Amino acid sequence: MAEFPNRADVVIVGGGVAGCSIAYHLTKIGINDVVLCERKQLTSGTTWHAAGLIGQLRPNRNMTELAKYTADLLFDLEKETGQSTGFKQNGSLHTALNEARFEEVKRAASMANSFGLAVELLTPDDLKSIYPLLNTDGMVGGAFLPGDGQANPIDTTQAFAKGARMGGAKIFEHTKVTKILVEGGRAVGVLTDKGEIRAGTVVIAGGMWSRDLGASIGVNLPLHAAEHFYIVTEPLDGLPGNLPVLRVMDEHAYYKEDAGKILLGAFEPGAKPWGMNGIPEDFEFETLPEDIDHFTPVLEYAMNRLPILQEAGIALFFNGPESFTPDDRYLLGETPEVRDLFVACGFNSIGIQSSGGVGKVLADWIRDRHPPMDLADVDVRRMAHFQNNKSYLHDRTTETLGLLYSMHWPNFQVETARGVRRTPLHDRLDAAGAVWGETAGWERPMWFAPDGVARRFDYSFHRPGWFDHVGAECRATRDSVALYDQSSFAKFRVEGRDACAVLNRICANQVDVPPGKMVYTQWLNERGGIEADLTVTRLSETVYLVVTAGAAQVRDFAWLTRHIPEDAHCIATDITSGLPMFGVMGPNSRALLEKVTGADLSNEAFPFGTMQELELGYAKVRAGRITYVGEMGWEIYVPAEFATHVYDRIAEAGAEFGLKHAGYFALNVCRTEKGFRHWGHDIGDEDMPVEAGLSFAVAWDKPEFIGREAVLRQKEAGIPAKRMVQICLERDDPGAPMMFHEEPIYRNGVLVGSTTSGTWGHRIEKSIGMGYITCPEDEGGKATKDWIESGDYEVEIAFKRYKASAQLKPLYDPAAARTKG
Repeated sequence: MAEFPNRADVVIVGGGVAGCSIAYHLTKIGINDVVLCERKQLTSGTTWHAAGLIGQLRPNRNMTELAKYTADLLFDLEKETGQSTGFKQNGSLHTALNEARFEEVKRAASMANSFGLAVELLTPDDLKSIYPLLNTDGMVGGAFLPGDGQANPIDTTQAFAKGARMGGAKIFEHTKVTKILVEGGRAVGVLTDKGEIRAGTVVIAGGMWSRDLGASIGVNLPLHAAEHFYIVTEPLDGLPGNLPVLRVMDEHAYYKEDAGKILLGAFEPGAKPWGMNGIPEDFEFETLPEDIDHFTPVLEYAMNRLPILQEAGIALFFNGPESFTPDDRYLLGETPEVRDLFVACGFNSIGIQSSGGVGKVLADWIRDRHPPMDLADVDVRRMAHFQNNKSYLHDRTTETLGLLYSMHWPNFQVETARGVRRTPLHDRLDAAGAVWGETAGWERPMWFAPDGVARRFDYSFHRPGWFDHVGAECRATRDSVALYDQSSFAKFRVEGRDACAVLNRICANQVDVPPGKMVYTQWLNERGGIEADLTVTRLSETVYLVVTAGAAQVRDFAWLTRHIPEDAHCIATDITSGLPMFGVMGPNSRALLEKVTGADLSNEAFPFGTMQELELGYAKVRAGRITYVGEMGWEIYVPAEFATHVYDRIAEAGAEFGLKHAGYFALNVCRTEKGFRHWGHDIGDEDMPVEAGLSFAVAWDKPEFIGREAVLRQKEAGIPAKRMVQICLERDDPGAPMMFHEEPIYRNGVLVGSTTSGTWGHRIEKSIGMGYITCPEDEGGKATKDWIESGDYEVEIAFKRYKASAQLKPLYDPAAARTKG
């Protein structure tokens, strides 16, 4: 037994598959002074009872790449360490019992095929030939992924652990971490029941214990355990040993052949949260009580789908806890609250298939202190602070387990733990017909139902139930005036005598501007990638207002505060809750607002890109002339206590000008038509302003800002190979398919990129999108305007290609005449 250390470069808390993979991958990149502490035995929390499915197909490219890496690694890991992982590459089947599910499968297959993941579409007869025991009644098709498979979770973890030890890491079982040590806002080590270990980096990979460990030092790790059920049959005579993993998501079930038996597991609707009052101190390799009544609906489906189960005995009825996050995506990266503290937890039952990729990217992140790829989907900084509330987590977990296998509709809205964050206009908008969606807990009107129209989400991969109503909102924005409640946008007040200097270093654009000037800018990292996309308004010599997306609130505020030097006279305050904002957008916005304010809002008196204080009713508001929908309009910032009063005055006067309420679906349509980027979809920390078409938002002559050297190098290199373009399908008939994201883009028959956003453009009546395309080296390696516009384009949607066009300019009002009119 190794002597217990008092220091290390990295300390990892948790000996499940994620913690051991991180230790292994750290040693692979030369970080050998690694200590892993496990409270009981390796795998004893959740890992040991995982089903061990190795599936590679995830919602987007980067997440799929991480899962693919795991599958590719397991064979090599076994050879390297001599420790079996039990990995069997027997493939997997994804089946569909209806056309909507088959559409989902086909769209995912198009994405996967575009970057080299083998996927084969299947007919019901094909499914039967690959899985002879399957009853294909009611099935319309499916897909086969030959690279998928299954592994033994305990053996896989032990292989990672052995590889880590071979690389120099030390692993201590029966060593409980009782506290994360924090000094000066940084993690500096851990306190264990065997003593203190000082470290430059601490990693929480503690599974369902992670939330409470983080909360003890004020770190937000929203996850909650849920009961996860499966059964294992007695041995079945004649059961083929090469059966692929079978997923019948429409019946909430997965099937795995396991040593001559069938393991049947479920991700059922209406899950059972567990551990609300804490996890017992002696919890180790524990199971939870059986609940056959809860599992019976899945079992009844299964006996019909796999008739051999009708005669099979059940050798094991298993129930064990798995941890789930509010959005079904795991938590990864450096925490916004404490520097040098990293996390990898909340794996939502995909921990085994994610383990290799997670270990690799987190090890690189620890070494470089930045993510090695765009990991915004799983970055812990996406989580709002309130989401750590136990009651919220309990209620949301009843839904999130089942969402793994439910339909993954575009624009899907969760149904549990709702009504958490409401803007002051909520009741007014509800009376106006708002159909509510949710982002980061905010209740936001997605669309407005006219009288007599049901307020529900009729989802579709084609034209959803709200299609015509959103179209009316978009046309009102174009033809008259629309009101958007944008109160969920995050707002930060930055003030102090050094505020200008601090922000000018953080912002790529010039913000040393006269008071009242609004500046659109990005925040870049040292590599030139876009960390944030927002506006900065100078309110006075020493005060600024920063406005960004609601979902980016925690992330962007952390980036801001971490880049304020300790000796700077500059304070940042999150004022989101106290400053609602709503947009009044459209050609009649000027006349409407002039009536209710009495102010001159002409171009001369109120130029585009400026903010002024106005009197509206009995309130004083700040009005900013800017737009996210591509029409003339103003964003009205109102202290919270005046918000309903101001809204009432605008609504009362609005009838004369054709005022219509509009929601976030219309906002997304309009911004896509106008080519306005959305951080997290169209731009991220791997995308640079030049290739994203945002060079105009960079102050190239400014002597210093974060990322300046990197973006200057790209600019000086000339036209880049990769560029953002607007995509438009040539078909404009009602049957034209919808783009959403990750649809492959072909130029002259060659794959050149994929979409990042997509929708139906109601103002131009076209199926539209945005995306990056890359000019191959053999065609010059520069995506010039001529090269882009001279190609014949196709977009692949659900395994079928459609003719399209691509251009650099916005599809709607490319000269911005309407915006600045």
